[in-house]
Amino acid sequence: MAAVSGQRPAAVVPPAEQDLRALFGQSSAVFAALAGPSHVVETANPAFFSVIGEGRAQTGVPLATLMPELAGQGVIAVLDEVYRTGEPCTVRDVPVVQGASPHSGESFFDLTCEPRRDVGGEVSGVRIVGVEITQVKHAQRLMAEHRALLEQIARQAPLSEVLDGMARCIEKLAPHEVLVSVLLADPDGRHLRHGAAPSLPDSYNQAIDGIATGEGVGSCGTAAHRRQPVIVTDITTDPFWDEFRQLAEQAGLAACWSTPILARDGALLGTFAMYHRTPRVPRDTDLALARVFTSTAALAIERHYNEQARLAAEADAEAAHDELAKAVHAEQQLRAEAEQRAAAAAELAAEMRAAAAAQVATPHPERCQLGGARGCTAPAEIKVADSWGDSAWGCPAHVEEAIINVRSVFIASAQLGGLAAYLNR
Repeated sequence: MAAVSGQRPAAVVPPAEQDLRALFGQSSAVFAALAGPSHVVETANPAFFSVIGEGRAQTGVPLATLMPELAGQGVIAVLDEVYRTGEPCTVRDVPVVQGASPHSGESFFDLTCEPRRDVGGEVSGVRIVGVEITQVKHAQRLMAEHRALLEQIARQAPLSEVLDGMARCIEKLAPHEVLVSVLLADPDGRHLRHGAAPSLPDSYNQAIDGIATGEGVGSCGTAAHRRQPVIVTDITTDPFWDEFRQLAEQAGLAACWSTPILARDGALLGTFAMYHRTPRVPRDTDLALARVFTSTAALAIERHYNEQARLAAEADAEAAHDELAKAVHAEQQLRAEAEQRAAAAAELAAEMRAAAAAQVATPHPERCQLGGARGCTAPAEIKVADSWGDSAWGCPAHVEEAIINVRSVFIASAQLGGLAAYLNR
């Protein structure tokens, strides 16, 4: 189908940009005309009544009566001042909490309050023009918290510290009460381990630590198995929670939205879950918040594992270096010992040559030298020596006696030829 002339094709908005738009949204302007010192609501636009609550959308009633909670928020005091002085006033970042319950929503406004005057010029009331900046404030908080998390990751803070801080950040930023949990996948991707869950009961965290990944294993086990978000809006009726329903009831949990945390290559890193105490269907802003922080968690976990791998590689390299150093040292010791033995052998050989030369120079005796103190007149026929280098000539009888009684004695020739030389003389 041909494009219509004069029309520009719609720009493709990246998913991350869509998430930011959903989170930041659009501000809305409110208007109300108040009469008299009690600030009776005379007229107002729909946005004003939407802020104070549709159930309180009525005129002819003092604003403090419609919203008693404003008395403690400073708004009525500003209106009183403008009415008294007749001077306009602009106040920024005015917090407005609807209701007094623990989970009441808080909105922020930039308000301009101007005096209304009658025909005589007297102040007759106050006109309010306000721009809601709630989502702008939330965006500022989100960006500040997100930047702080990225700084933690950059300085390699412990993973548990980063994940715990992220969970608390989301719980603080969410407009409704939410309890965040991060589970980390085992290397084989078959089980999930506790990562962070600062607001969930310890008993619950311990019970789900190590749960398997698989179809129908709660929200997180199923999300990890499918590699896709799993939204359970009512735990009491969802079949995925059949095995964990009683555990969830004991922890006061009624809904669980889980998103898988995936590495850049698609590998499973863990799951990011948002729990609620009442059944709840997520809004676009909820899903966008989950996606933004799921990607942040993926960055933190990948950075942690890469750092662990680097440290392990450095440790292995250091251990290999130490082993190589030990081997080189041992080789050096063996070489030194071999050199010492060679030197000793050379020295011994030199001594033996010197001793042999001395013996050669010694004249051959005519009579036996082995007769002891009594002496022996028999001819000297055989030369004997010992391992200490001593030698002597003797008759066969005394040589035999020496060989039997003196250790290490052997028969030698004048050239140290030994027994063979003697036999072959």
